[in-house]
Amino acid sequence: MTRARIPDCPLARTVETVEQWWTLEILHVVLGGHTRFSAIRRDLETPADVLADRIAALTARGLLEVDDTADATADATAEPGDPAYRATALGRELRPLLLVMAAFGNHLLAPEDRSLVLVDEETGREVDPVVVDRATGRRVDTAGFVFARGPKAGEQIAARYPEARTGR
Repeated sequence: MTRARIPDCPLARTVETVEQWWTLEILHVVLGGHTRFSAIRRDLETPADVLADRIAALTARGLLEVDDTADATADATAEPGDPAYRATALGRELRPLLLVMAAFGNHLLAPEDRSLVLVDEETGREVDPVVVDRATGRRVDTAGFVFARGPKAGEQIAARYPEARTGR
């Protein structure tokens, strides 16, 4: 992975964290409840050695961890010595990104051409995720929200973005 052109850019930091396309794919599977190595392998149809290397990389980057609390007897598909994994807090923070990326991909297709949709588990109704401000609940994908430089902005960020206005 190459280093970000602008080291303090949050978009570049996200790309550096995700690093490879398969990072999101594996996290999607684990966050969807397929936590055993064998289940992840079956779901992704990935050779065991390749998947082991990828899971090791995600563990080293702090996105996954071994789940020592997983009950192998509760999982009928678990094989002896079949480790379970869970997303770390950092890995779970990528779930909204997965949801928005899937929605973006679906917006490029007619509804009848979509292979995977996000639904409300209770109603079965398809939902369309949006990004909102946690404090106000307002959508942030509108013209009223812009990037501004933060207090630790480096020279390149400071040159491109205005200082954040405060105290409104």
